[in-house]
Amino acid sequence: MASSCLQICAFLLALAGFTTLLVTTMSSRWKVLDTTTELVTADWVSEGLWMDCATTGVGSVQCKKFLYMLSSDPHIQACRALMITSILLGFVAAVFSLLGMKCTNIGLSDEDGKMKFTVTGGFLFILGGLCSMVAISWYAAMVTAQFFNQLYAGTKYELGEALYLGWAGSILYILGGILLTCSCRGKENQNYSPKKYAYSSAQAAIQPHMYPRSSETVISNKEYV
Repeated sequence: MASSCLQICAFLLALAGFTTLLVTTMSSRWKVLDTTTELVTADWVSEGLWMDCATTGVGSVQCKKFLYMLSSDPHIQACRALMITSILLGFVAAVFSLLGMKCTNIGLSDEDGKMKFTVTGGFLFILGGLCSMVAISWYAAMVTAQFFNQLYAGTKYELGEALYLGWAGSILYILGGILLTCSCRGKENQNYSPKKYAYSSAQAAIQPHMYPRSSETVISNKEYV
């Protein structure tokens, strides 16, 4: 029962991380422009992996998608690939986890097979969380390096809210995957407990003395005759 509750909590954590990273990937607030230090007409300007947005004092928001995806900087293209990989791994991990959880009766009925599916799902969640963590940290490092570089002549942005949201989603991803793996690890240790092994060893040691060998029985019968 405790193992099932742990698996449910781990799956919900990983699912929350999946939703958070999905929102982060589509967000346009990966980096924001401080309009007080830059000569721009808009109140705020932000940029994401797929588009940049700006708003005016009237309240109208205008977003423009990047026309040529491959013309972006190499680190932005790498971050896109890592985030998409993270989402795909999370989707596959969710399917494996649903098939392997003890509280579900979908697909497999064998306990060992369900355990393997759960462990695979937990590992994929951890791998997806690492991919998104690398992408977000890399993007943040590039923004920070440009901001503090005195020789950088381009527009200097600051870290946006989507990066912090993505870090939180990556942590939920990894935490959910670790808990899923640990729940199956505890079940495996329970199946091969030291007490059960000691009991079986003691029973095997006593069993030969309970039943004498056939040769000794034949000799004793001859002596009796």
